[in-house]
Amino acid sequence: MALKLAVVIGSVRDGRYGPHFANWIAEHARRHGAFEVDVVDLADVALPAALPANPQELLAIGDRPPALADLARRLDEADGFVVVTPEYNHSYPAALKHLLDWHTSQWSAKPVGFVSYGGMGGGLRAVEHLRQVFVELHSVPVRDQVSFDQHWERIGDDGELIDADGPDAAAKALLDQLRWWAAALRDARRAAPYAAV
Repeated sequence: MALKLAVVIGSVRDGRYGPHFANWIAEHARRHGAFEVDVVDLADVALPAALPANPQELLAIGDRPPALADLARRLDEADGFVVVTPEYNHSYPAALKHLLDWHTSQWSAKPVGFVSYGGMGGGLRAVEHLRQVFVELHSVPVRDQVSFDQHWERIGDDGELIDADGPDAAAKALLDQLRWWAAALRDARRAAPYAAV
């Protein structure tokens, strides 16, 4: 049975590169053979600016407006995630933080991998911040990741990755780890529901 992998595009900025890298890793995941892939683009869903006063209201998927309920269901059904993030101001985008704050239970006992991009550091500082947040959400960040420094030079006019050998190998390592953790944690959740305290 295929594992459900959600690839989350974490930037909503005009002219963003996120969709290029998300499509690239999504295609690798499809070819990997272990995953059914769902690309979640934060630019497609407008999360309300204000969170509810009571955090328990976030758990009631059926009480949300249809677009928000659909997004919550897609995240809930995923067995694992790849978060595609740029680095903005030494961290990750506000839109991604907003997604995480609106969806607190969907990540529990599931693995998360990262594809990052940005400047000379390839978005590594954004990922370091995200790792802490995902641990707080009871998810399992996998060790390996893919990063692209000087990302504006990595995409050709056709939207495809230039000189992909190194990134392709890194993508395979990331997806192999996600496959192992997603399968193990799916079995564990079925055997005994995970209780985040």
